[in-house]
Amino acid sequence: MTTRDLVDKRMSRIVIHGDTVYFAGIVSDDKTLDITGQSKRVLEMAEERFALAGITKHDILRAEVFVKDIYSDFKAFNVIWDAWVSEDTPPARACVEANMASPTTLLEIIFTASKNS
Repeated sequence: MTTRDLVDKRMSRIVIHGDTVYFAGIVSDDKTLDITGQSKRVLEMAEERFALAGITKHDILRAEVFVKDIYSDFKAFNVIWDAWVSEDTPPARACVEANMASPTTLLEIIFTASKNS
């Protein structure tokens, strides 16, 4: 069985298939923030979506991280990530540089999680 939440004509921001939860990419809703601020905001928004899906950050299986400028922003992002991520259940993670949909978006994260962690 598949369920979808936060659906619009373009996408579902949350898709649950069996025990696996797929999240669409999350970007900060405040593009005036620097990488530290956008990182904090993206993780806050992620936790809000996790709650809607009935999971926590401890259930994350994988995180795909996209930063606009890996050389300028990787270290600052990792400071925020390391303070937030579960030390007991860290997910698999990739972090790459990518062009973004808007010039002021500095970060996007895609999560996959399990409801059966």
